[in-house]
Amino acid sequence: MSRSSNNTAAVPEAKGALDRFKFEIANELGVPLTDGYNGNLTSKQNGSVGGYMVKKMIEAQERQMSAGQGGMGSQGGMSQM
Repeated sequence: MSRSSNNTAAVPEAKGALDRFKFEIANELGVPLTDGYNGNLTSKQNGSVGGYMVKKMIEAQERQMSAGQGGMGSQGGMSQM
């Protein structure tokens, strides 16, 4: 059975920045991430890097949205719920 990856960047130009961010987070967490194959790492280690990346990105977006009062106006979003 052949597997295909659905892991494509929505903004390909951001790949370099995301890779640098991934290594920065791995370093913060003490995960010995290397460029290339990381099959020696556990799922927990890899998952902690990805999970923490998402957490940091959400925090940054929340800060940006609160500074600009959401930027969504009356167009929708959770404030309408």
